[in-house]
Amino acid sequence: MAEFASHNPGTFSWPELSTTDQKAAVAFYKALFGWDLNDQPIGSGETYSIFQMRGKDVASAYTMRPEEKQTGAPPHWNAYVAVANTDEAVKKAQELGAKVFAPPFDVMDAGRMAVLQDPTGAVFQVWQAKKNIGAKILDEPGALCWTELNTRDTKAAEAFYTKLFGWTAKHSAPSAGMEYTEFSVQGKTGIGMMPINEHMPAHVPSYWMPYFQVANADAAVAKVQQLGGKVMVPATDIPKTGRFSIVNDPQGAMFAVFEFKRE
Repeated sequence: MAEFASHNPGTFSWPELSTTDQKAAVAFYKALFGWDLNDQPIGSGETYSIFQMRGKDVASAYTMRPEEKQTGAPPHWNAYVAVANTDEAVKKAQELGAKVFAPPFDVMDAGRMAVLQDPTGAVFQVWQAKKNIGAKILDEPGALCWTELNTRDTKAAEAFYTKLFGWTAKHSAPSAGMEYTEFSVQGKTGIGMMPINEHMPAHVPSYWMPYFQVANADAAVAKVQQLGGKVMVPATDIPKTGRFSIVNDPQGAMFAVFEFKRE
């Protein structure tokens, strides 16, 4: 079990689904991961769906906002990074070339956040915890275990994030012609980066994607399909690491499942 009472600054601390059919999406993820549900009212008949394991928060879902739809964004997973001070993080991000999609604002007494776009086009959130730290479970089946940037400019992205969050970069030898970068926060890994797939349409921007740990990748992929999702990358081994697959939920949001294997 990997339970947390706080997150180090620079850590991905909260995966949040923005979807076009909240009820159907919630049913899909509950069935896939065995998550429990804690719906919180957020006014005007809307709810914020918080997913839980053992009574502890692990992820969430909400209905996509009109302003998000206007940008042409499809259903997607938002990626929140813990910071000590949201206002200072936003100021520094701007100095490093980021765009501010939503300036710092308080989420009641839970925390303070902002929405940013890195210089390569990937959108992410920063979160200064107050009463809510974000995910209280990480790195076990059913929980977030890795967050990965697919970008059209790995050098620019590395320069931006290492300066903004103090991440340490480690470059792997190219495998199958592909470079891969791992980032660590105070010695802890959990963040990756790779060039965006050359077959992706030109209009698809750089993006962050969550990996959720599962006990069995092949069984998880079969269940995704049974529940109406689609397989983007079939279950594939990562030597000396594990087995993963990239999938879409029925509304189109992309995420990965990962089975950890010790050798």
